[in-house]
Amino acid sequence: MYKLKIQKTFAVFLFSISLFSVNASWAIDPKTAAVAMPDKYSAEVAAQILQQGGNAVDAAVASAFVLAVTYPEAGNLGGGGFMTLYAPTLQTYEADTLAVHFLDYREKAPLAATQDMYLDNNKQVIPYKSLVGYQASGVPGTVMGFWQAHQRFGSLSWQQLLQPAIKLAKQGFKVSPQIASRAKWFQEWIANKSPTPLNFKDYFSSLKTGKVFKQPELAQTLTRIANLGAKDFYQGQTAKLLVKQMQKHDGLITLEDLAKYQAVWREPVVGMWKGRTVVSAPPPSSGGIAIVQLLKMKEQLADKLNQALLQGKKAGLSEQTIKTHFYAELEKRVYADRAHYLGDSDFIDVPIKQLISDSYLATRIKTVLFDEISESETMKPGKIESPETTHFSIVDGHGNAVSNTYTLNMPFGSGVVIEGAGFLMNDEMDDFSTKPGVANVFGVVGGTANAIAPEKRMLSSMSPTIVLKDDEVEMVVGTPGGSTIITSVFQTIVNVVEEGMTAQQAVDAPRVHHQLLPKDQIAYNPELPGLVKEELEVMGYTLKKNDYMGDVQLILKTQSGWQAASDNRGEGVSKVFEVKD
Repeated sequence: MYKLKIQKTFAVFLFSISLFSVNASWAIDPKTAAVAMPDKYSAEVAAQILQQGGNAVDAAVASAFVLAVTYPEAGNLGGGGFMTLYAPTLQTYEADTLAVHFLDYREKAPLAATQDMYLDNNKQVIPYKSLVGYQASGVPGTVMGFWQAHQRFGSLSWQQLLQPAIKLAKQGFKVSPQIASRAKWFQEWIANKSPTPLNFKDYFSSLKTGKVFKQPELAQTLTRIANLGAKDFYQGQTAKLLVKQMQKHDGLITLEDLAKYQAVWREPVVGMWKGRTVVSAPPPSSGGIAIVQLLKMKEQLADKLNQALLQGKKAGLSEQTIKTHFYAELEKRVYADRAHYLGDSDFIDVPIKQLISDSYLATRIKTVLFDEISESETMKPGKIESPETTHFSIVDGHGNAVSNTYTLNMPFGSGVVIEGAGFLMNDEMDDFSTKPGVANVFGVVGGTANAIAPEKRMLSSMSPTIVLKDDEVEMVVGTPGGSTIITSVFQTIVNVVEEGMTAQQAVDAPRVHHQLLPKDQIAYNPELPGLVKEELEVMGYTLKKNDYMGDVQLILKTQSGWQAASDNRGEGVSKVFEVKD
């Protein structure tokens, strides 16, 4: 737990009294809750749980297990992720503090993992070995993560929260065109990439648009987890099924790996920006540090950016061209720092406070260019003195908020389904630096700080974020998207605060992305105006239209009330509704 000091006010005192009030009229007054979810099934279940009296964590638990059924390319039992939590009413309330929390349930490297396990005899990376098949998986953290969150903050019973997922696994759900298309693509993509035959087709070839898809083995697994808790997954029948299949195909995960796994409560990254408190993910995520760096550097350069916009207008350049180039300049510096400094803080000393300090960032912006491109080859980390994931956002009727991002890494993970248990395994080992200086599947280069080691958590870009204003939730935001997660969350926050957009406008707006390498390449989605593309190409950029750049789920508090928005790039559903105590 990280306690954020705030000023004692009469309003806070009244609020603390109201939490324990037995006034009958207060008890029946409806409150407002909001959810922004990646599919309609999780949205329905999250809303139901909140309307039944559950809190934000209850809704997160129920919807996460539903997504393991209805969103199998990313929702999961066999993966891991991060949860950022603002919970003023889910703990003993102290009038002079508000509590923010962060739960790291990221996967860990198995005990048998070695630094060079994906290299051949010539120390070259073996293609796809860290992405496909039985040696691509880290020890899963999802079940333990939601179990520990529920044990600390849940109010409804664990068994009750898993019932919707069990029902959907047994009775089936109607397959969307998007899931069917991704499953078909993945089946073809993995066909020739594993020397050991994979069983993905046996389980998921029947994902056809409009058809009802049932998962009886997964229903049995979910029932065991509902009855026995996390113990089943890490020490019980499910653990034995997982390890049996790993041993059969030279996988690395053992019963000892599973029994030793624990999620970790960490201090979130907390940064001040424009009178707001930005709360986000610490290492092993790079997201929180990067987002705070981007926001603060943008603020420090605000006057110079305004000058550049004015000069550009006189020269006939579009505002969007100048801002896109400016974002690229900032992002180069952030990704250089990411590659050098960031990894699992249980294994290396990550200088979080220095990396997000105003003084450090003031040195980073000195070389930002407004009229030309900084050289990627010379972009070094600053000197410090002594794509498949899914996200959901939830706010309950008392203002507690959950921002949760979890993943299998690639769509459908490693292509391995645990036989007899019915769930997919992750391929998160690719998020380590398989070889320092060599890019992973998302094109992100890593360094020795993120080298493979037993029980180490791999670096991530997942960035579940909560923005507080006047000591209350203003935004709950996050997205999938691999390395574009960081820049998507950053631009969404800026769209709201500086561009004055509504929640829906903020998540639907065009986004741009630059990550140091490939050199001078700006990715965009959905489209940029023709003139903007021409101007960026004249500056020296190459442009790439990404088919997919995130699926932002945003909840926003405005003067007129809550707004919830799901990105039009995905198939998400968002709702604002009344709940009663």
